[in-house]
Amino acid sequence: MAKFLAELLGCALPGKGASPALESKNCSRVGLKSSTKQKTTIFSSLGSEKSLSDCKKDQPWKNSAYSAITPVCFPSPLIDKPIGKESMPQTPPFSAMFDSSGYNRNLYQSAEDNCGGLYYHDNNLLSGSLEALIQHLVPNVDYYPDRTYIFTFLLSSRLFMHPYELMGKVCHLCMEHQRLSDPDGDKNQMRKIAPKILQLLTEWTETFPYDFRDERMMRNLKDLAHRIASGEEQTYRKNVQQMMQCLIRKLAALSQYEEVLAKISSTSADRLTVLKTKPQSIQRDIITVCSDPYTMAQQLTHVELERLNYIGPEEFVQAFVQKDPLDNDKSCYSERKKTRNLEAYVEWFNRLSYLVATEICMPVKKKHRARMIEYFIDVARECFNIGNFNSLMAIISGMNMSPVSRLKKTWAKVKTAKFDILEHQMDPSSNFYNYRTALRGAAQRSLTAHSSREKIVIPFFSLLIKDIYFLNEGCANRLPNGHVNFEKFWELAKQVSEFMTWKQVECPFERDRKILQYLLTVPVFSEDALYLASYESEGPENHVEKDRWKSLRSSLLGRV
Repeated sequence: MAKFLAELLGCALPGKGASPALESKNCSRVGLKSSTKQKTTIFSSLGSEKSLSDCKKDQPWKNSAYSAITPVCFPSPLIDKPIGKESMPQTPPFSAMFDSSGYNRNLYQSAEDNCGGLYYHDNNLLSGSLEALIQHLVPNVDYYPDRTYIFTFLLSSRLFMHPYELMGKVCHLCMEHQRLSDPDGDKNQMRKIAPKILQLLTEWTETFPYDFRDERMMRNLKDLAHRIASGEEQTYRKNVQQMMQCLIRKLAALSQYEEVLAKISSTSADRLTVLKTKPQSIQRDIITVCSDPYTMAQQLTHVELERLNYIGPEEFVQAFVQKDPLDNDKSCYSERKKTRNLEAYVEWFNRLSYLVATEICMPVKKKHRARMIEYFIDVARECFNIGNFNSLMAIISGMNMSPVSRLKKTWAKVKTAKFDILEHQMDPSSNFYNYRTALRGAAQRSLTAHSSREKIVIPFFSLLIKDIYFLNEGCANRLPNGHVNFEKFWELAKQVSEFMTWKQVECPFERDRKILQYLLTVPVFSEDALYLASYESEGPENHVEKDRWKSLRSSLLGRV
């Protein structure tokens, strides 16, 4: 995991004439502690060099549908109806959980909070001891925690303890407060508190289901659920059963998804190796598989949304877990950092970039390479209009790789005005100001969507990771008095909850199995093979390139 994180934060999107591993400018978020030391990130300066067609006249740009209308909210993914006779507190969906400052202004205090180790300012919870925050999570007869708080604490608590440790403490407090361990306890009190405990467990299993892959978590959950279901109310048993079945389905789907990823990874091969052993086995290119750029953009969106859907919110936190200063033993996730789905999504971005470069460098004829470049420019533009910014940036990244950008004779035949506009939209200057403006427009369009197609927002994922990384680096987890810095975690939860809203969108486009199969499994060139194909297409221009060409021909083709 440490190696992956180093690669993630050290890998930059390529500028022209670069391979995908360059440094970029460090653009810290406003309001965060800035570091004087320049940090390597996953972002390069795409706009740091001149465009491929600075001397060409720009063509008119197709207007996108990012207009601002009155916002509405997605329905809550949690249970909509009260579980028992007592109505549950009404909690907002992800898209309405946080206001513009990152706080829920209606967060209220329970009777014990004034002396319970929690610090408020203007009715906003800013800090507290870990034990007090845990107690604030557990409902009682007169209190149920706000959903904003539940999400924020469950997300951030793993920086200080394992989820199974938190679940153990929650179970203990529930039994202590509500006397669930006493068969002779007040049945009326049980009737009032059981649905609230069940609601808390439901929110946990719905929002952070991957926590329950740990047998210790599942054991605690089953124990507490059994105590609730063993009461006289039949409704409790039914809802406990529904909660467990839903959780098991989610975990089964995750296991199946991981098996598919493993199968794809095991069958992947370098394209040059395949061509040498079976030269007739790869005659198709991506245009023969799908000649329509809009259809290709739709299928890319299918891949993006499927992979986004399996990323758990906790993975954003677990990717950056460090040692808790008050924990003398170890970081709470030193055993293993569970970020496999996040890593798989980053790997997909890299694959798409290399696929684009491979398809461009493969054709022998210059006019075919130029046609391929124009095809991907059109696909990228359709991705922008759909709201698929991650595929858009992966395509731009692939076309900016050195083996592609050095093909000057090929680019001379390409109408690049549309490409220049796309690069302008994703220009990293001013902390990706143009992209962030487009993303806000897409997010607003999603909130006011009249069709499922307008709901799609797929962010440039590496930039989202970068924002969360700098938020984590710029603010301490604990204050000097040992309190948990909850103000930081409000902001963290705000960013992650927005992502949660976007990843729940179902892809409205019809699946094309043939195109998807090609995108996910067709072999792509390695970086060396890309350079060799590029030199074979347009010969070396200097002694350095000539020496590299000879070396690559010798090592990859066995020729002198």
